Amino acid sequence: MVRKILVINGHPDPSPERFAAALAGAYVRGAHAAGHQIRRLDVGALDFPLIRSQAVFVGMEPPSAIREAQEAISWADHVVIIFPLWLGGAPAVLKGFLEQVFRYGFALNAPGQPMKGLLKGRSARLVVTMGMPAFVFRGVFGAFGLRSLERGLLWICGVSPIRSLILGGVEGAPRHRARWLRDLEALGRAGS
Repeated sequence: MVRKILVINGHPDPSPERFAAALAGAYVRGAHAAGHQIRRLDVGALDFPLIRSQAVFVGMEPPSAIREAQEAISWADHVVIIFPLWLGGAPAVLKGFLEQVFRYGFALNAPGQPMKGLLKGRSARLVVTMGMPAFVFRGVFGAFGLRSLERGLLWICGVSPIRSLILGGVEGAPRHRARWLRDLEALGRAGS
């Protein structure tokens, strides 16, 4: 089955040397090889302000880069978000991007209406890289930085299923990086 897939590189630095960019590229290669339709966003290359008030979040029209991201999410039936773990969670730029994109009227019903996720029919894959071992992130820290995106954002907006892949120890494991790139390419081929 051919899928429409949006790959979001959530690293604040859009340089192609970043491992998140390499993982996004590997996923895109695999997806293209399998015939899936692909779009890619590099959050670090986008220009948008942070939301600093409820009035902006609820009432103001999002900037053009955010409207384009919303259109890409609307187009997709599967969204892949790849990001490094910074201070236990998503980097601030990625979090700011997600706050801009997942506004009322796009991802959730407006305040005062019954809670309803507006992104039903989409699935997601979250890929998080980190310096610490993955088992420490899961076992000691409860993977809260990942779970907040899974449950506190995507699931509440109607996205399901949501799968995750935790890549730990990325700084000291060059041989693992090659395997992880192959794994992402395989996920791209599968559209998963």
